[in-house]
Amino acid sequence: MHQTVKVVGIGGSTRPHSTAERALRAVLTEARRLGAEVSLIGGAELMLPLYDPREPVRSPQALRLINELASADGVVVASPAYHGTVSGLVKNALDHVEELRGDERPYLSDRAVGCLSVGQGWQGAVSTLAALRGITHALRGWPTPLGVAINSATAGFAPDGTCDDPHIQGQLTQMAEQVTGFARARAALAAQGVAAGAGSTW
Repeated sequence: MHQTVKVVGIGGSTRPHSTAERALRAVLTEARRLGAEVSLIGGAELMLPLYDPREPVRSPQALRLINELASADGVVVASPAYHGTVSGLVKNALDHVEELRGDERPYLSDRAVGCLSVGQGWQGAVSTLAALRGITHALRGWPTPLGVAINSATAGFAPDGTCDDPHIQGQLTQMAEQVTGFARARAALAAQGVAAGAGSTW
């Protein structure tokens, strides 16, 4: 019997139903199908005050982001390509992970992180994906073996939420499997009293 894990998705843009948000939703839909509890923070919810570590009080939206990540077993991050890298909106959201530095699981420790990027062309999408993976490493997360770059000039999403490119849809499904699979493995180790980080093979 599968252990219930929580997967939190972060990303998209201020444009409703952006390709990045649709891709993120596709992964979360598959994670839910696999039995995970899922939560999405996207669009207008990402319009947070610019992160300042000296600010003693966080906005309600920022607190929700921080609390959702603190309770997450897995994370999926999706960003549109802005001038070849992560959008300021998504980067600012990820900067708020600094608030978890003193947590029992600091930053994104012990969490698999699926990284998604979307660009109007392959160059921006691929460089943005590399940036997301680098940020995940800096935040002590485990980037899933598969990262997904989407060229929005050649791929879109159907009304049912699936990608009209079967290859990319397969990748999004595989990312959900990797995030939830890793999360369950870590939860099982924790249940057995194994110290965080021990026996990891990724």
